[in-house]
Order: sequence, then structure tokens, then C-alpha cells
Amino acid sequence: MWDIWDWTLCWRVDFVLASNVSQRKRRRKSPSWRTIYKEGQDVSSSLQSSSRHPVTPSDRGSQSQPPPLGVKVLSAGTAACIADLVTFPLDTAKVRLQIQGETAATGAAKGIRYRGVFGTISTMVRTEGPRSLYNGLVAGLQRQMAFASIRIGLYDSVKSFYTRGKDNPNVGIRILAGCTTGALAVSVAQPTDVVKVRFQAQTKLQGVSRRYSGTMQAYRQIFQHEGLRGLWKGTLPNITRNALVNCTELVSYDLIKEAILKHKLMSDNLPCHFVSAFGAGFITTVIASPVDVVKTRYMNSPPGQYRSSLNCAWTMMTKEGPTAFYKGFVPSFLRLGSWNVVMFVSFEQLKRAMMMSRSRVEATT
Repeated sequence: MWDIWDWTLCWRVDFVLASNVSQRKRRRKSPSWRTIYKEGQDVSSSLQSSSRHPVTPSDRGSQSQPPPLGVKVLSAGTAACIADLVTFPLDTAKVRLQIQGETAATGAAKGIRYRGVFGTISTMVRTEGPRSLYNGLVAGLQRQMAFASIRIGLYDSVKSFYTRGKDNPNVGIRILAGCTTGALAVSVAQPTDVVKVRFQAQTKLQGVSRRYSGTMQAYRQIFQHEGLRGLWKGTLPNITRNALVNCTELVSYDLIKEAILKHKLMSDNLPCHFVSAFGAGFITTVIASPVDVVKTRYMNSPPGQYRSSLNCAWTMMTKEGPTAFYKGFVPSFLRLGSWNVVMFVSFEQLKRAMMMSRSRVEATT
């Protein structure tokens, strides 16, 4: 009798313990309705995002790899041409202000006096027509395709060469890379700059003889009358000027942008880029304006007027005073600031578009 009771009691105890254990397992395994709803939302959102933006192996490669050298060079030259199309009237006004007072005016140009950037533009439109603002545009676009492609497109590669592939280069390495690419670009593109400046300097007025009638004719005439030295005239001051511009522009842009982001004045978007580019343009204009004026006058001068670029600078100092080195400062600043904004924004967008096109081509092949 007691044996049967003990057996029954033990069976009940084992049954209760087993049921408690199974209930605990079910509680652990079965999630709540909140968990099920949250996981369902996560799965649906991930499916929607993957269907809208599918990530292919080529996309993963393009995201991890930097743009190749060809993309940088082509996008830099194209972006510089876009910026030149927008800001070329300011550059023409700058050249006219810089050469004003260099030589005595003749014919219909005797009564013309340029005053300020907008006064210069309005005077040119009134006396020579709107097309005069784009004198030398063809040579200017040729210059940017040769000049900016090297100056900006090769900058990262030269910087990586000096650092031997290391990240986060210091300011000295950046300055050295900027000087190298700026000097190399001027050495290649100097003839286009000479033709551009001479076209911008000549006036379209009755009674005033024009030196050149076309871009290719200007190249031929300069080579026939002045030789190769005429096409590369002003190379030394231009190298000095563009080395200063390249270094000051890139380094000051980085420092201004880092300061804005560090103090949380703006986020890393278009307004921040706009302010940084204009600040870099102002600093660059202050430093490079004297060399720019000497370069413009020396390249535009007829043979024999100046013995060298240093003689041109000395003549300016003795005849016109130190303020002559800052003639055309306002249009130079407006041009550099606006040019930087248009160029850098276009440069980034073109690089992105080229990399996306390259990824699509690689995905289809």
C-alpha cells in the first residue's frame, strides 16, 4: 500500500517539475508580439532599401577604391572649364584694370577710363559690345584643360608620392605638392595663357588696330615674330604666381573648412564649401595679386618694352608706386572666390558621376 502511494507521489512530483521546465523553455523560445513587430519592420525596411539601391560587387569596389588618375584629371579639367565659362567676364575686367596706365591709349581708346570691376564691365559692354567680355575664351578653355588637369588632377598623386602612400600629410607636404603641380602645369600650359591674356587686353574699337584675329592665328603670329620664347613669355612670374595660388588656395581652404566644422558653425555641405572657397580666394588674392599683375603686364607687353619680369616689377614700382601691384584686386577676388566655388562643386559632382558610370559599365560586362 505505501509502495503504491510513494510511487504515485513521485510520479506527480516528476510531472509537475517537467511541466514547469517545458513552460520555461516555451517562454524563452516564444518572443513577444513587440519583438515580432519590430523584427518585421526591420526586415521590410531592409528589403525595401535593397530593392531601391541594390549593392553590386562593382559598387562595393567603387566605394572602397578612390577615383583613378584618369577620372581626376578629366573631371578637374572639365570642372575648370565650367568655372571659366561662369567667371570669364570678371577675369577680363581684371586684365583690363591691371594693364591700365601701362601704355598711352590711341584712337578711340583715349577717352576710355576703367573704374572698378562693374564699371569696367559696363564700359566694355557699352563701347565694345557684350562679346568683348569673352575675348580669349577659346584660349582660356584650352588653358584650363591643360592647366587645371595637371594642377588639380595630379595633386593627390604627387602628395601620395611625397608621403610614400601614408595618410594625413602635414602642411609642409601639401605645400610642396601644390608647388610641384602648379609649376608643372604652368610649364605645359604657358602658351595658352599668353594668348588668352593678349586677347583679353586688346580692344574692339574703331581706329584701334587689333593684334590678333583668331586663336590659332595668334599662336602662329607669336611663334613667327617672337619664337618659342614668345609663347613661353612670363613663365617665371607665372610659375611663382601659380605656385603661390595653388598652395595658398588648397591649404587655406582646408584650414577654414576644418575650423568651421570644429566650432560647429556649419555642417559639411554646400554653404560650408561656399564660405571656405571664398575665404581661400580672398587670402590667395592678397598673396598672389602682385605677382599676377607683373605676370599680366609682362606677357601682354610688346617685344623690348621690358627686359625681364623683374624689370617690369621695378618699372611699375618707380612709375606708379606700390599700389600698382594691387590693380584689379576686387575683380581678382571676385573671380577667384566664385571660380573656386563653381570648380570645386563641379569637380566633386563630375568625379561622382564618372565613378557611377564606370561601376555600371563594369556591372554589365
